[in-house]
Amino acid sequence: MPVGTLGGMIEQKARFEDVVGVRAALAESNYLADDGIAGVVYLADRLDKPILVEGPAGTGKTQLAQSVAEMAGARLIRLQCYEGLDESKALYEWNYKKQLLRIQAGGDDSDWSEIEEDLFSEEFLLTRPLLEAIRAEDPVVLLIDEVDRLEVETEALLLEILSEFQVSIPELGTIRATQIPLVFLTSNATRELSEALKRRCLYLYIDYPDLERERQIVMAKVPGIDANLADQVARIVRSIRQLDLKKHPSVSETLDWARTLVLLGISNVDGQTATETINILLKYRTDIDKAVKEFADRPDELEAGGT
Repeated sequence: MPVGTLGGMIEQKARFEDVVGVRAALAESNYLADDGIAGVVYLADRLDKPILVEGPAGTGKTQLAQSVAEMAGARLIRLQCYEGLDESKALYEWNYKKQLLRIQAGGDDSDWSEIEEDLFSEEFLLTRPLLEAIRAEDPVVLLIDEVDRLEVETEALLLEILSEFQVSIPELGTIRATQIPLVFLTSNATRELSEALKRRCLYLYIDYPDLERERQIVMAKVPGIDANLADQVARIVRSIRQLDLKKHPSVSETLDWARTLVLLGISNVDGQTATETINILLKYRTDIDKAVKEFADRPDELEAGGT
C-alpha cells in the first residue's frame, strides 16, 4: 500500500484506498459525505496535509473529524480554541506545584544543578492536546476546533506542528512525531486566518446541505421518521434559510426539530405546528417573528414544504 513521507523522515501508511471507500466508510459512521468532502479527506491522508474546514456553524465540521476518527479506528484528540488560549493550555506547561515540592524536598544541602536538571524532566511535564497528538504512538486524529477564535499571534503555535509535525521544548529539545496524525482545523470564518496557516492546509468549505442531502441526513439520524415528514422538514428548513435572519438554523437544529415532531406524533407540518415548534429551529425573537410571518403569508407553500 502507498505510504506518505514528510521531509524524508516519517513514513506514513495510507489509511484509505480511494475516495469511494472514504465516502462509504463515513456513511457507516453515520456521516453522509458527498464526493467533495470524501475527496479532501482522501487527499489529506495521501498528501499528509491538515484540512482547514470552514463553513457556517452547525454544518457538520466538527462531526466530520469525529467520524473520520471513528472510521479510521483512531483516537480523537481535541483542542477547543478560545480567545486567550496560550501555549500552556494548547501545547505544554510545567507542573510548578510539583516542582516546588521537589525543591523543598531537596533541602539546603542538595546540589542545585541536579535539582534543576530533575525539575525539567518528563516527570514534571504537563502534556496538552498539541503535544499529546505529536507524541502519540497509537493512531490519532487531531481536531483543532474553532481556530478562528484564536488571536493572530497564537496561530504561530500551530505552524511548526502543521509544517514539520514536531514541537520544540527548550528544556527537552525537539520532539518529533513518529507518525503523522490526521489533522482537522475548523473555522466559522469569524475572522481571516493567516496566509501562513492556510498554506499548510487543504481547504474544505462545508455549506448547509442541499435539499436532498438534508433529507437523507434527517432520515438517517432521526429514528421513526417517515419519508414524507423528513422531506417536509428539509423543505421547510430550506425555505427558512432563505429569509434574512440573524442566525439560520443549523443541521443539528433541523434534527432537533425533526425529533420534536416525531415525539409529538406529528406526521404533517401545518402553519400552527410550525409556529408552535419554531423555537426549536430559531433562537432569536426577531428571527422567530420573521418565520412566523412567512408561515402566515404563505400557508400553501409551507404545507408543501416550500420550493
